[in-house]
This record gives sequence, structure tokens and C-alpha cells, in this order.
Amino acid sequence: MSVAVIAVMLWSGQSNAQSASLLNSNNPVIRYFLDWFPRVTRIQNEQPHWVTPLVTVTPRLEEEFRYDQFWQAQRYGHSLDNFGGGKGLELIPFENTEIILGVPAWIAHGGRKIHGTKKKIAPSDGWADETFLVKYRLVSANEDNGNYIVTAFLGFSAPTGDAANSSGHFIFTPTIAAGKGWGNFDIQSTLGVSFPNGGEDRLGMPLAWNTTFQYHLFHYFWPEFEVNHTWWPNGDRAGLNQVFLTPGLLIGRIPIHDRVGLTFGAGYQVAVTHQPLYNHAVILTGRIPF
Repeated sequence: MSVAVIAVMLWSGQSNAQSASLLNSNNPVIRYFLDWFPRVTRIQNEQPHWVTPLVTVTPRLEEEFRYDQFWQAQRYGHSLDNFGGGKGLELIPFENTEIILGVPAWIAHGGRKIHGTKKKIAPSDGWADETFLVKYRLVSANEDNGNYIVTAFLGFSAPTGDAANSSGHFIFTPTIAAGKGWGNFDIQSTLGVSFPNGGEDRLGMPLAWNTTFQYHLFHYFWPEFEVNHTWWPNGDRAGLNQVFLTPGLLIGRIPIHDRVGLTFGAGYQVAVTHQPLYNHAVILTGRIPF
């Protein structure tokens, strides 16, 4: 029986007897879905209650829908607008486990002039690759019991995007993430490496290290500062380092109704190393936690 059917029978008032029967059912599938939100609340109460940073993937387990927007300024007057950021639906289906079902981003390329002429290179707009992420929380403690967390990730992308916006290969990204809080201040950090199933001479196997310094202020405000570092040991960018400094502000979680809330924010990335993939970017994010 689907979740939708159960919800309708429970809340539409069609039959009190049917609703009572469902609530008292011993069917493991029905019990699993009836216990969904209590289970999520219990799981999240065993970890710190920070807000997910703009760029750094939080080690916390979240349940929300997320949309990000990037406006990247690149070299030679070229620009790239990323609608969605590959984010999407985040769910906590099991103890200590989160899955993220990404929605492919739409990529819009701005034109650039060629050698001072007014001619522009035709943009290759289109869909980016499909992405997924699985988190498994290894250890955690809430604010009353140590205020820390350690989580393992496994990211996965499939080359489903349009030719100009796809890696052309499956990519697997194992990551370790951790966080520690002291009162209203916390640090969240991730370290991961990407392994393509081909095309290493072009894509390489970049190592990404992201760290966020975050402070909780006036209940809803979370100013932060991120350091986003990537190093390519091989591939087209072999030997290059890329570092962005990203100040930002997140506001949330603002209650809307019952479990549903709203978190949003913005930040500005600035490259501080030579030959970055882009020079700077404006980032907006919106999340609906539930």
C-alpha cells in the first residue's frame, strides 16, 4: 500500500474504522511509513542542530528539498549560470542513513567575444548529469552530549546530461565528513576524492576539501565563512590547486507549518589561486526542511 493511500485514509475522514485498522496494523510496510516522521525526529535529535552550509556538504542527516542557484563569472568574459546546483530531495529512510536524489541542473552558458570582435561563441545550454549521494552517520552527539558528528558519504553521478554539460563518464566520490561545535560556533568539514570510470587523462581524480566556520546568531541567523579547496593530481588540470573563499549568510529554520520550515541564504565565492575554473560566483540557496 502506498504512502499516499495511507495518508488519504488516515486524514480524509473516509472511515474511522479503516484509519484505526491502519494505525494498529502489524504490516511492516505500513508500520514503516507510519513511523517515518517520529523516526526522523529521533534520528536528528541524536546529532547537532546546525544549518547546512552553502557549499560544504553537512555531515548531519537532513530531510528537505533543496534548490541552489549559481552565477559564475569565468575568464575572457564567459559566464555560466547553474539552475538547481544538482540538489534535490533529501530523505532519511533508515537509522543513521540519508539519501539525496539530485535533480539535474540546467546549465546556461553566456557568450564571450573573440579577439575583440562582436561575434560570440554560441552557448551550449542544456542539462547536467544526474547525481546521487548516500550518507551513513558513524558517530554523533547532540549539543547536550558533546556536539560532534562524523559521517561517511558515497557520491555518484551518471553521464545523463547533454554533451556540452556532461562529464561523459560515471563518477564515484567517497568522502569523509566531520563537525564539532562549541556553543554557538561550529566547524564542518569534508574531504573526498572523485574516481571516474574512464577519461582520467581529461577529468583526473580531483581531491576536494571544504571547511565551514559557522556562528549561530539571534536564533535564525547563521553567518559563515567557507574555504573550498580542490587539487588535481592528474588530468587536464594536473598539479593545479583551486581555492575559493566564500563568506555567506543563512537564515533558518523558519517554521511554516508543523514540521515544514524554510531555510535560505546567499554567499559570494572569490578565487584566490591562479587558473581557477571560474573567477567568482554568487550563490543562492533555498531549502524546505520537513
